[in-house]
Amino acid sequence: LQTASNTATTIVSLSKSLSNINMKLAIVAATLGSAAAFAPAATPMRNSALNMSTETTTEKAFAKLPASVKPGVVTGDALVDLLDAAKDQGYAIPGVNIVGTNSINACMEAAAKYGGPIMVTFSKGGGQFIAGKSLANDADEASIAGSVAGAKHVHEVAKLYGVPVVLHTDHCQKAWLPWIDGLVAASETHFEQTGTPLFSSHMLDLSEESLEENIGICKDYLERFAKMGILLEFELGVTGGEEDGVDNTDVDSSRLYTQPEEVFYAYEQLSQVEGGAFTCAASFGNVHGVYAPGNVDLQPLILYNSQKYIQEKIGSEDDKPMKFVFHGGSGSSVEDIQYAIGAGVIKMNIDTDTQWAFWDGVRAYEAKYHDYLQGQIGNPEADDKPNKKYYDPRMSLRAGEEAMAARLIKAAEDLKCVNVLN
Repeated sequence: LQTASNTATTIVSLSKSLSNINMKLAIVAATLGSAAAFAPAATPMRNSALNMSTETTTEKAFAKLPASVKPGVVTGDALVDLLDAAKDQGYAIPGVNIVGTNSINACMEAAAKYGGPIMVTFSKGGGQFIAGKSLANDADEASIAGSVAGAKHVHEVAKLYGVPVVLHTDHCQKAWLPWIDGLVAASETHFEQTGTPLFSSHMLDLSEESLEENIGICKDYLERFAKMGILLEFELGVTGGEEDGVDNTDVDSSRLYTQPEEVFYAYEQLSQVEGGAFTCAASFGNVHGVYAPGNVDLQPLILYNSQKYIQEKIGSEDDKPMKFVFHGGSGSSVEDIQYAIGAGVIKMNIDTDTQWAFWDGVRAYEAKYHDYLQGQIGNPEADDKPNKKYYDPRMSLRAGEEAMAARLIKAAEDLKCVNVLN
């Protein structure tokens, strides 16, 4: 009985102790809870993928270019940074007219080899050819669809070449503005979906209109472009010769030379557009096509005089406030090209020379394998030997691509655009 009594006493004692402990724990918990209610929330760990993304945007992809410039299609501030780098470092970017994925790919292949940026340029006729020449184009529907399709191709593959690519459109005169309207609408849709426009830049060639109307229309379009980060290229004066439906072969020679006052007027007006970016295709005797020596009188000094005039007017420390582009560059001497670069030319158009190069590559392929291209079966090796691997269209087209890329590498050397990435 005594043992049972002692055991009961012990149980009661333990029960009281446990009760006291539970009460103390409850008090501590309540205290901690109150403290937690007033403590600042702990900062959550940022997602590692987000960290990686943030780091990627700040890291430089190219040692010699601003961090904003990445491989692939370049638009907005990154495009302005790229063109500023070209101006500051003294080189110009090849701007190449294309007519399909073969010539598009040749441009990017060349850029990867010479180590610099490239401008892939769609003309109204080139866009129509991409869509298909059999299609109706009364309302520019084929030109619009083909240009958009080509641009989307570039967006898909450009990063694989590891170079900055500018998606540009060439001469658009007043009657062709519906073509540009269609492309801008496509960019607006692309911008809503991705935050970037489909095209990097558009050229409006309203040089046949009065200076005031030319720049007035350009200003209206720049207002629309600036909302998406699309750059405007505009033309002052007339580029002679003929190219892709634009024929200025009989133009008054005085219109081939732009005056500094005209350049300043355009600069002043377009600078009023908030966030607007623009380049100027000023005429200094340049002509589309290739002509015999002595038939073209280039005067790049006009560009230097225009820069000086603008600098004095706006009181700028920058001795090259305007970014110029060089149209009708095919066949120009290296001396004239590099002298123009010194005046702030950041892009030179190339079409005639690359057209010839592509054809010459195809021609050389046919000459080399002529005896293998006279029938599906039978060649110098055997009368019953098939020739499929020789007449496969990819073989001759690839020869054209390689020849075009080689010509563009030479152009990049003339433009001092070699090894400007790293």
